Amino acid sequence: MISIKNAVRLAAVATVVMIGSSIQAQAVKLGFINDESLKAKYVPFTRAQEQFETERKAWDKEAQDKQDELNTMLEDYNNQKIVLSDEKRKEREATIRTKKEALDAFTRQVYGPSGTAERKQSELLQPILDKINQAIQAVAEEENFDVIFTLNSGLGYIRPTFEVTEKVLAKLEKLEK
Repeated sequence: MISIKNAVRLAAVATVVMIGSSIQAQAVKLGFINDESLKAKYVPFTRAQEQFETERKAWDKEAQDKQDELNTMLEDYNNQKIVLSDEKRKEREATIRTKKEALDAFTRQVYGPSGTAERKQSELLQPILDKINQAIQAVAEEENFDVIFTLNSGLGYIRPTFEVTEKVLAKLEKLEK
């Protein structure tokens, strides 16, 4: 997490670099957004987070129920395996293996990469993040900000005239020769 002090330093360095790279030193108007404050105060965001947490708790409970069932089966098996025939022991072991595989599959399906949880969070938050970006851009344009950055999330706005990507690529090509 970037502290306010570090954010101010970052903004100062960015300002010096932008001004220094311009022949005509012009004032650069900067702004920043406190992500945590925005997320806490923007009701659609908090609602989406609450909805996600409700669903996450249900997935957690389902996973815990499956784990408890597996633990009970393992405990019963361990208590009885001495008196079980080889056939019954193999049968129980296969059943336990199947339960464990089902639990692992459930965990991967819900919590793994591109899993249900990740997709649900994206489904809930992406429209809100798009609105936040629209609001940032509107504020930047209406109030003539050159740069608006956030402390944590990577949202923000930079006036397109400040982009130097093509210049850097050209310089890289020259350095490669």
